Formats: sequence, C-alpha cells, structure tokens
Amino acid sequence: MATVLYFASLRERLGVGRETIDLPPGSHTVASVVAHLRARGGPWESCFGPGSVWRVAVNHAMANPEATVSADDEVAFFPPVTGG
Repeated sequence: MATVLYFASLRERLGVGRETIDLPPGSHTVASVVAHLRARGGPWESCFGPGSVWRVAVNHAMANPEATVSADDEVAFFPPVTGG
C-alpha cells in the first residue's frame, strides 16, 4: 500500500488530502498509479486525465511518470504552481 497526498487545487477538487491505496497490479510506476486513480472516473478522471497538468514527488523527491513506486512509498500530487 502507498500513501497518496493531494495538495492545493487537487485536494479541493477531489475532496481528499490523503489516502492509502493498494498499488495496481503489475508494474508500479507513477504512471500506473495515475491510471489507477483516473479509472475512478468523475473528478479523478478530470484531475488525472489527458491534458491535465500536475507535479509529483515520490518520498519527497520530484519524480516523473516513469518513476518507480513501491509499497510504503509516499506519492504527492500538486499543481504546477503553488503559493507559499
């Protein structure tokens, strides 16, 4: 299981700031986690669907869609521009 965090406008649109998810079967990458989230439909599809823009960090390090995600990792999604 991985911990997924949502920040700023993503948290507002999804109505959740933190959750624990079972990793999808097969290859565990940021891209597979995004596909898993998008498959929920509704706001998830809107936030993570084609053309959506977000940044991601795995265990506090900036990552790309090909980055590996393991059980017990923390995956954080946030919009590309956030305020301080």
